[in-house]
Amino acid sequence: MVLSGIVDRMLKDHFNIINFSDIESSLDYIYNSMPDMLVFDGISASPNAVRMLNELKNDPIFGQLPVLMLVPDDFFVADWELFFAEDYLRTRDVEKDLLDRIRLCLHRAERVVEVNPLTRLPGNIAISKQVQARLDKGDAFALAYADLDYFKPYNDKYGFSRGDEVLKMVGRLVMNMVKGRQPSGSFVGHIGGDDFTFMMDSNLVEQVAIDILDNFDRIITTFYDPEDRAKNNIVSIDREGQVKTFPFISLSIGIAHNSGAKFTHYGEIIEVASEMKKYAKHADGSCFRVDRRHYAKTN
Repeated sequence: MVLSGIVDRMLKDHFNIINFSDIESSLDYIYNSMPDMLVFDGISASPNAVRMLNELKNDPIFGQLPVLMLVPDDFFVADWELFFAEDYLRTRDVEKDLLDRIRLCLHRAERVVEVNPLTRLPGNIAISKQVQARLDKGDAFALAYADLDYFKPYNDKYGFSRGDEVLKMVGRLVMNMVKGRQPSGSFVGHIGGDDFTFMMDSNLVEQVAIDILDNFDRIITTFYDPEDRAKNNIVSIDREGQVKTFPFISLSIGIAHNSGAKFTHYGEIIEVASEMKKYAKHADGSCFRVDRRHYAKTN
């Protein structure tokens, strides 16, 4: 039995397994549905496949994705630094140790990496570190803060399970739009609840915001029941417990730009992006607002 068949047989009763013939064909799935981990066939992999794996792992979004690499029996451990994987397993040990090694990788990832359990996107700690690292290096970038409007009435009417599906859709949408426009050097995070953030080059961020909002408005209607779609609104409960009519969920995005010495602490630029997001919320429907003020550079 070929190696992929052995892996599938051993894991199918314990995990949801999806097989790909090569890493190239798996990227669309990985971008759309962040898996819990990857098992990489390092025995027959080409140098290009290893390069693509390393590039994926070098991305801030996917750096937390645990990878178990299957290697030949004569694998030379000194070469391990060439591969961006968390663990390896020799062919002779696959039948005996694969399941235990998979579980170990997953447990280790849960302890070490902070990710949002719903979307599998980096959470608050990773977001703060990413912002501060870019500021410390003096990088010029844009930080966007995205937030859903009228999400609570949706949850109150349709339930948290359907609300979770909306949040997962938003996470996938933002990641696909950001990575589609800037595959390298961009970042997407899930702050928590219905708040998301992304970072990318300043000259790209506004068009990406437009793309996100256009696609969001087109997709979100599919999350409502037909009778509500016909009315283009829902009847739900407001924060005071009163029955009211609410529009469909919309998305507000606030954008702040960094230009070297403008900000020195991650909280400063996050605060500006949050301010712009609140400004966007005053508009009807999905909207983004950009901070275009000029700031004096600090010493």
